Amino acid sequence: MQPNPERFLKSLHDLRSIGAVGTGVVRPAYSDKDIEARKWLAAQFRDAGLTPYFDPVGNLFGLAGDGPSLLMGSHSDTQPEGGWLDGALGVMAALEVARAAKEAGGPAISVVSFQDEEGRYGVTTGSTVWAGGRSLAEADKLTASDGTTYAEGRAKMADLVSGDFLDPGRFTGYVEMHIEQGPYLDTSGEAVGVVSSIVGIRVMEITLTGQSNHAGTTPMHLRRDAFQGLAEFNQTLNDRLRNVVTPETVWTIGHVSLTPNGASIVPGKAVFSMQWRDGDTDRLKRMEGIIRETIAEVAGARGLELSIGPMIGLEPVAMDAQLQSALAEAAEAEAPGKWRHMPSGALHDATSAARHMPVAMLFVPSINGISHNFDEDTREEDLVTGLKVLARAVASLG
Repeated sequence: MQPNPERFLKSLHDLRSIGAVGTGVVRPAYSDKDIEARKWLAAQFRDAGLTPYFDPVGNLFGLAGDGPSLLMGSHSDTQPEGGWLDGALGVMAALEVARAAKEAGGPAISVVSFQDEEGRYGVTTGSTVWAGGRSLAEADKLTASDGTTYAEGRAKMADLVSGDFLDPGRFTGYVEMHIEQGPYLDTSGEAVGVVSSIVGIRVMEITLTGQSNHAGTTPMHLRRDAFQGLAEFNQTLNDRLRNVVTPETVWTIGHVSLTPNGASIVPGKAVFSMQWRDGDTDRLKRMEGIIRETIAEVAGARGLELSIGPMIGLEPVAMDAQLQSALAEAAEAEAPGKWRHMPSGALHDATSAARHMPVAMLFVPSINGISHNFDEDTREEDLVTGLKVLARAVASLG
């Protein structure tokens, strides 16, 4: 089975042109450009001998017959200001492998572009609904930042729907190629990363409530300043996590909202999100305990009221050993000594597929570790190396 690098790169750049803005792409889920891209992809699938199939949420499959097949792909929607490779690479690499497999007489490869992976309405929404992680009724209530609902978004594709959700049981496994979206492969000069696991994520909203007061007349020692509580929590937490985490563990305070948010008013309330990610469930739990203990101590010492919302999250997902082994052997053959096993710190549709089938992922470098940005890029030679590794691994699976 021999993939065609020139055909692959041309297809990848053709998809890039739909929604292109400068060096990046703007193709959010259910936007006109996203739908245009999916129609274009359906035509590409048909030309490759695959049967296009749109499910009720706009996930687009290119099916290799009616029998069992290996599913490969990713997503083609983008961030509001996205890079040209995030998601698109996995779809077009899968299509090229499917083409090569057809030309070689097998194996059977189906391709998918999942919808709303980037979370305009949720988190990996299309694949999550398809895999049964969220009901369609629940998803339909999700709201984008522009106020539209998921139901309104998918209604824009209603005329394209082929039928009901496909049974995941028809697929023997799922393999997804993706840019790393981080710096490790690029800085080490390595060409390929064989993903060992996708990290688990925990997130909760925390509210500190103190007292708003005049910023010029309230003595520092009498203030119940919610932002100062947040600042102390951040610094103390970093110190306390130091001996618990690994170099791959990350944690983030975001979505900070201060009330009343005035330049001359001591902040009376701080609401913020607390997110942490790691590939080990026990470490995630230990971090949760430290986070809860630290924020309670800070709030008590500063006379602040504390409210912690419900914690939500996804469990870490281990990649399938057999699929990992096939990718690792192919990586050593195509890029000897220039690859590594590594975790994925970002969420991917493979997390959803893992509910029903063995999954694996392959990374190629991101120049300077940049993604979710118009400057996102990968060297063409690395794209082609990743394609060859992917094709060799799939061929070895028979």
